[in-house]
Formats: sequence, structure tokens, C-alpha cells
Amino acid sequence: MSKADNAEAMFLKGFNCSQSVACAFAEEFGLDKAMACRVAAAFGGGIGHLGEACGSVTGAVIVIGLKYGITEAGPGKSNAEAYKKVQQLVEQFKARNGTHLCKELLGFDIDSKEQLKAALKQGIPQKVCPKTVRDATEIVEGLI
Repeated sequence: MSKADNAEAMFLKGFNCSQSVACAFAEEFGLDKAMACRVAAAFGGGIGHLGEACGSVTGAVIVIGLKYGITEAGPGKSNAEAYKKVQQLVEQFKARNGTHLCKELLGFDIDSKEQLKAALKQGIPQKVCPKTVRDATEIVEGLI
């Protein structure tokens, strides 16, 4: 099963977009899936259901941090490579989806309880998010 297949399957089981993408790569970086699910949990719904950066994107950002994030500060140490990869991720995600913002992808401002309820009632996340999960997973896999 590909990482994109794995991430999409996790989403369809009930994990949020961020968890689904981050967990598809967790073991590759020595992080168990349970810990990856906890780390990514609050990023779903565009960061805590605020409708901001798509959870699929933030899950991929976590993966980039696991690969390129520095672990020691000091002269010659920099997160510049991680920042560059995040910029490439967002650029490619926007090229595929038109935006990287959850509320724009869903067509609902899910920061509003009423709009969140309407989006859920209409099954919007189940219609939109499998593609974003798959896209972010494929993109980040190409970047790392």
C-alpha cells in the first residue's frame, strides 16, 4: 500500500487530515503512529476547526519538520531547508487545489458552528478531504 493509500485509508477510518498525512510517514522517522496522531490531532479542520491552513498541508509540514528540522541551535544551524520545502509544498498543493485554506477547500467557514454543522451534515469533508490527503501525501513524499 502506498503512503497516499495509507493516508487516505486513515482519513476514511475517522482520523483528521493532518493525522492521516503525518501518520503515513511517522515510522519512517522513528515516531510511533500513536504519538504522530497526538502531535497532529489539533491541526485538523484548518488548525482546530478554524478553517485556516488545511490539515493535509499541516500534516505534511510536520513530516517536513521531521525530515529537515534542526535539533541543535548554533552557528551554521538553520531551518532554511525546512522552510524552503514548506514553501514548495504549499505552492504545489495550491496548484492542484487552488488554495491551501481549509474553509476555501470545503466551501464553508467551519469556524462558525452553524457552517461546520452544515458542512458535516452534507458530508463535505468526506467528499473533499480524501483528495487533499492524497495530494499532500504525494507532494511531501516527492519533496523529502
